[in-house]
Amino acid sequence: MEYFIGAIVLYILYRWISGNSRSNTIKDPKTRNTQSQISEHRASTYASSSTNTSSISSYDSADDEFATFTIQTSYGYESEKSSNKQKGRWIGDSEQLTINGRKLDKGLFYFGGVMKSLSGYEVEPSLVDETRSVSKPPLDSSAEIYTDESLGYWPSYATLSEGCKGTYLDWLASERSNPNIPIGYVFIYFYGLERRVIESNTTSDVSDPEFIAIFDEVLRLNKVFSVNRSFNRYSSHLLELMTLLRPLLLASKVDEIPETTNAFSFKIKLAETVVKEQSVGAELALAWLKNTIEYSLKMPARRCEEEFKQLFEIRFTQKFGEGIPVKPNKTKLRLSYNPASNGIHGVDLTMEELPDPSILKGPINKLIPIAESCTEELASYSRYLGKVETSKNDIAALMLLPKELVNESNSPVIREFKKWAEQVIEKQDGLTTIKEFWSHTGMPFPKAINKKENELLTNLASKANIGIAPDQRFHQAKVTVDGNIVLFTPAHGEFFEPSIAFNQVSLAMRLGAMVATIDGYVDQEEKFALQRLVDQDENLSPSEKNSLKAYLIWRLNSPVNTAGLKARIEKLKTNEVEFLKKFMISIALVDGKVDSSEIKQIEKLYTSLGLDRSLVTRDIHNLTSSSSRTFTSSESTDTSANTFKLDEGTLAMHESETSDAKTMLENIFAVDDEPEVEIVSRVQTESDGLDDAHKKLFDTLLSKETWSRNEVHEFCSKLSLMVDGAIETINDWAYEKVDAPVLDDDGDIYVDLEIVEELKG
Repeated sequence: MEYFIGAIVLYILYRWISGNSRSNTIKDPKTRNTQSQISEHRASTYASSSTNTSSISSYDSADDEFATFTIQTSYGYESEKSSNKQKGRWIGDSEQLTINGRKLDKGLFYFGGVMKSLSGYEVEPSLVDETRSVSKPPLDSSAEIYTDESLGYWPSYATLSEGCKGTYLDWLASERSNPNIPIGYVFIYFYGLERRVIESNTTSDVSDPEFIAIFDEVLRLNKVFSVNRSFNRYSSHLLELMTLLRPLLLASKVDEIPETTNAFSFKIKLAETVVKEQSVGAELALAWLKNTIEYSLKMPARRCEEEFKQLFEIRFTQKFGEGIPVKPNKTKLRLSYNPASNGIHGVDLTMEELPDPSILKGPINKLIPIAESCTEELASYSRYLGKVETSKNDIAALMLLPKELVNESNSPVIREFKKWAEQVIEKQDGLTTIKEFWSHTGMPFPKAINKKENELLTNLASKANIGIAPDQRFHQAKVTVDGNIVLFTPAHGEFFEPSIAFNQVSLAMRLGAMVATIDGYVDQEEKFALQRLVDQDENLSPSEKNSLKAYLIWRLNSPVNTAGLKARIEKLKTNEVEFLKKFMISIALVDGKVDSSEIKQIEKLYTSLGLDRSLVTRDIHNLTSSSSRTFTSSESTDTSANTFKLDEGTLAMHESETSDAKTMLENIFAVDDEPEVEIVSRVQTESDGLDDAHKKLFDTLLSKETWSRNEVHEFCSKLSLMVDGAIETINDWAYEKVDAPVLDDDGDIYVDLEIVEELKG
């Protein structure tokens, strides 16, 4: 008995399930909508989206019980059956109508009560039915544009609310150019243009003048609403389709079509190039990358499109020269047009005379590494531009560009900086202040010159082929916010590597400058003596001498810094200390005289370095008496004056005692020890500022870099969120944290992984 009852229950459940399945099934094998097509739709572009969904199922009649599948699609409100029995018709470009109190001076749309969509289901979404209820025209033309949830994923005039119908008619009665109109209204209008073009492929109803008028209107709409990437893509594709349907008629207009992905023109051009046995050049190679399903351009490539293009062409040419040879494949070229309207089937165009090399993976695998390299080179630049209130003309932005993309010829900012720098070099011997230099960056003056600020200084100078001293990379010294800097030209150059002689002479010059500036005044003889250290060293290259002379000017015009030197000198051997004193006194006496005030300054220097100040007079006597030159002195009651001419041999430290002396200088002047002033900007790792729903969505999106629109919509539906609003909320939160958006909406949704890392801190 129990078995019998169980069988009855199972049978009833089976009949109930199968009955429901059949009642929701549309028995038409031509059902167009597929999950992949839906996910590619421009649902992201609407001001609001509908949560009303209906199920459309397709099945194989040979196995109607078990071979069903369900596709979720979205419409606006359910449409009420119209009382209008008038057959829908096309309104020509110059035809005028008055509809529901609105006077329309221009046509190019369908009008009436009865017209099925080309797919055979539902009413034609662009059909304007004057019998449907609609709001009154606004009294004030400047009134806020009305919109609500009835303007859904695939909007249809029949399913719009009264308010939305009224707004759409108001827009049709205008010049149809308001860039602030929600894009859903524009798409309803576009659906009609799209249908008219596709119908013309099977009928002869559309004349050539009307075909051109539609082309011009779609092109006009593209220019007005191109900021919406989805509309830009769909309208560009329709323009391409029109040139293929009537190539002779529109031959002169082909160049006006905006560039887009999945372009017919790309596939045709690639096929023709391969058939002609021509190599694929840099421009076509980049178009291949943009149009392949094997690779997706990352955020830097999309945000910095023009810079990526330039850099890709440079890197491609460096690697492949004139191009990559590609052999024709056997697969024939087939072009598929996917309409924006859900009331139209796709259009396939087969071009039997051409192959389809766009499907080949081999060439793409050669291009991907170049694209990845260019993306990496532009990552910092892209990241900067993602922040609020930034511009490509900012010095900070220019400094982040690869060197091939910015120079004085193509950047007014660099050109003006170089003009100023060359005047400083000519009129001021290159000497200027950090504050004056920084004023040319257009950025707020920093509290300290740390690594980031120092890199900006050196990068800006190098872009204009200007060198700076001190350059921390070569001179082992740092600049300060209230200090000086010296400019010179040409710059160090990309491949500059300081030699051992460069390092040793620069250290000797530091010690010499310390002596020369001890009394607050630099005698010209002291300066010339130190310059001779550079000029007479045959081991220095011209670029090294240029750099060291600038470094000397900076040292002679900067405060003496003896921090840490005393402790290092204490570790020197006796002979090293004697050489150090000999060198200092040689510089001090190079002007040929010494008086009591100068002796006192040398004594102060001895003291600051931890040396015995009482030995100054003895050391001066020992040096002068050992010289081949005559030393005379005259004494008065309180002052002594000595006359001493130092021979060049005394200063030729690179020719005698070189090994021990230079090693000693390197030991005491290794690196400046000024600590950096750290300005720490902590970013909390927790998602404070996001409510639970948005945090869950954000955490879900972090699992991969690219999401289809449909996938994000499904996540949002489960969390009771609207896609556009959720993206805006998350990006606003990211702006507050790191001044940059973390999500990019381009039909598909992209996650900027660099910004994610920055948010994590």
